[in-house]
Amino acid sequence: MSDTVDAPVIRSDEPGSFARSVLAERHPALIEKVREAFPYGPGQHRALDALRDNAAEGTIAPLPPTAYDHDRWAVWGREHFGRSWFDVPFLWAESYFYRRLLEAVGYFADGPWRGVDPFRPFKQAELDTPGTEAELATLDDILRGPAGEQADALVHGSLWGNRADLGFRISSSAADAHGADTPPLVADDSAALWSLLPVGSPATLCVVADNAGRELLPDLVLIDHVLHHGRAERVVLQVKPYPYYVSDATTEDVVDCLRRLVRAEGAAAATGGRLWAAMGDGRLTVRAHDFFRAPLPYEEMPGDLRSEFAGATLTVMKGDLNYRRLVGDRLWPPTTSFADRTGYFPGPVAALRTLKSDVIVGLDERTVAALDANEDHWRTSGAHALIQVRR
Repeated sequence: MSDTVDAPVIRSDEPGSFARSVLAERHPALIEKVREAFPYGPGQHRALDALRDNAAEGTIAPLPPTAYDHDRWAVWGREHFGRSWFDVPFLWAESYFYRRLLEAVGYFADGPWRGVDPFRPFKQAELDTPGTEAELATLDDILRGPAGEQADALVHGSLWGNRADLGFRISSSAADAHGADTPPLVADDSAALWSLLPVGSPATLCVVADNAGRELLPDLVLIDHVLHHGRAERVVLQVKPYPYYVSDATTEDVVDCLRRLVRAEGAAAATGGRLWAAMGDGRLTVRAHDFFRAPLPYEEMPGDLRSEFAGATLTVMKGDLNYRRLVGDRLWPPTTSFADRTGYFPGPVAALRTLKSDVIVGLDERTVAALDANEDHWRTSGAHALIQVRR
């Protein structure tokens, strides 16, 4: 798009910036958590230490020639190898960090650690907390209410579930308070979202998942509502093909969450049973396109994924990373049109996102002025969220 050059790409080279804090603080902390979560051997410990040191002070090197996706990353990184991690686009640096972390723990190597998700203990722990138990218990009351009230409650549950993101919690203490002039929801197109999925619709809904654990549970409950109340005949849940960012959902995580619902009590168990059946008869399909682990904006999606999105009545993009890829990871003026930034997308698209990075578009001037006047870090604190729709 012609306006792309008007907004600078977000990098991590500015001291005190959010992007720099992720690379300089969050990533080293994550490496330590991964080290402690598994009884890795000396070779893996050395590789993790090397990644920590290199990401802090070294320059970016290509994947080893033996890596199965060496050629692909050689293309993606051709302009970035040999430079500091802090001097390349933030989206690319984050993505490549996680790819190198998987390399360090032997996720793709032949041997006993092949395919062992280094983030799995964190994801599973979230499913068995008292907080999760309490959230599931509230479904008994929510699902007894009128369908319209259910819809509103469940879409907001899915939206705010993004605050369960482990990567965010590692280096942030999001404030629960906000000024009276800065409401937590800075944009709310929920009416437009539901208008695209009327009751009795033969719609296909595509949901592009973000986090596993306590965020994926409300996503699945929302999907059940859409199917159970006839707002769509079919739902496609798109997940990552392998562990990506620390909390990102894979097929294994979907299964873990379904099992958690099924073994719950009351309405949660009934929801889990319906979803299990929906997967069995094809009304709910899980897919994991390889592009979801690429360090690229959705504007560069391949043709087969474009066709999938084009065939959906509505695509819902969950979470912060999907938002960055959807509108472009740049310092847009906040009043930039969401419709213009997503004009390339091959069908109606909605974003459900808690604000945890600098990227933001689609706000009105009054809202921006109030946020700027009342809060220094409203773009990244996790205290605000948005629902934006482009028909």
